[in-house]
Amino acid sequence: MNGVKTFKKELVPMTQGKNNTDLTELLLKCMAEPDPMLSMLEWLCAQLMEAEVSGLVGAEKNAHNPSRSDYRCGYRPRRLDTRVGTMYLMVPKLRSHGYIPFFVTERKRSEAALVQVIQEAFVQGVSTRKMEKLAHSLGIENLSRSQVSEMTKGLNEQVQEFRNHSLTDTRYPVIWTDALYEKVRMDGRVVSMAVMVVCGVNEQGHRDILAVEPMLDESKESYSQLFQSLLDRGLKTPLLVVSDANKGLIAAIRESFPGASWQRCKVHFMRNILAHIPQKEKESFAVQLKEIWLAPSVQLARQRAKQLSEQYGKRFPKAIELLEDGLEDSLAFYAFPELDARKISSTNMLERLNKEIRRRTNVVGIFPNKDSYLRLVTTYLMEYAEDWSVSRAYLNPKSIQTLLLSAA
Repeated sequence: MNGVKTFKKELVPMTQGKNNTDLTELLLKCMAEPDPMLSMLEWLCAQLMEAEVSGLVGAEKNAHNPSRSDYRCGYRPRRLDTRVGTMYLMVPKLRSHGYIPFFVTERKRSEAALVQVIQEAFVQGVSTRKMEKLAHSLGIENLSRSQVSEMTKGLNEQVQEFRNHSLTDTRYPVIWTDALYEKVRMDGRVVSMAVMVVCGVNEQGHRDILAVEPMLDESKESYSQLFQSLLDRGLKTPLLVVSDANKGLIAAIRESFPGASWQRCKVHFMRNILAHIPQKEKESFAVQLKEIWLAPSVQLARQRAKQLSEQYGKRFPKAIELLEDGLEDSLAFYAFPELDARKISSTNMLERLNKEIRRRTNVVGIFPNKDSYLRLVTTYLMEYAEDWSVSRAYLNPKSIQTLLLSAA
């Protein structure tokens, strides 16, 4: 009730526009559509959004109000699944902050997955005080197996469909791969389990999640199975693979994707080198080290690396040895001048994604089993993938087309 009162109060100062909608005309128009009920629901949702945004802004659309608190700035498409059917809303955007319609349940799948994690933990007797507190915050008082089944009905099918969707019809010139670790109960003990996430950029420059695969170890065999599953689903050999320097991963990339270039993540590489630099010297050394990958050409990058080696070779031999051994692999991105070097020279994009997922999974602590871990991570990734599909391109589509033409 408080929310309703507040909303009405915000609407009072506005100039109320006269509603000239002819409902009979509207109904006849909807009846002519293939799905009349869905058409009417779309219209109703549009009206509700406009009313809510007008209240938030403090002025109706195209109306002047000196006391307004925000401004409209266009629309963004958003898919909404309902019992009537699937529709695509044009959600108004605000200049100062994000807007989500009150009737859209944000993060619906991931919340259901999180609820199931908590419930499974209770059912299996591995609950903790932290998880009890989280359960109560979500309104969960009593937990049972039937609740687990009912609240997450269809979720497993969505997860499986997302993890195994076909890759035949889309080309992914660049892919990134990185691992996410969490604690999971297996066979009565807690283990650290990795979920390998593979992300790719398609020909339109948009990011997609290509794989979400659990692993008990990062061996060549595990990675080879992952990449083979991608190939079986229709993935065409990428032109560039970006990852860290795990030996098993490198061997699997070379074996599974013959002809593809491998970019060693420059950020991981710098961390490895700086681990052999004394703390008091790290900052000054790091400044010079970063300049290598900021060079406008590969020749200048090699020159800067050589100068750094000559300057610090005797003082920090281990660090310089690592630099010299891995330098060329970290400079592979220079062979793709069409693409944004900042985005293809590291796995930062996946690291940021993993960090956000960890922030959400930290509320669980220890997952009751592998399935609950995989389910929750996948549902988060499904939602990020949906957001990516309607956001700006990650890489310029024209640069990707140029790259593909030059590689043909």
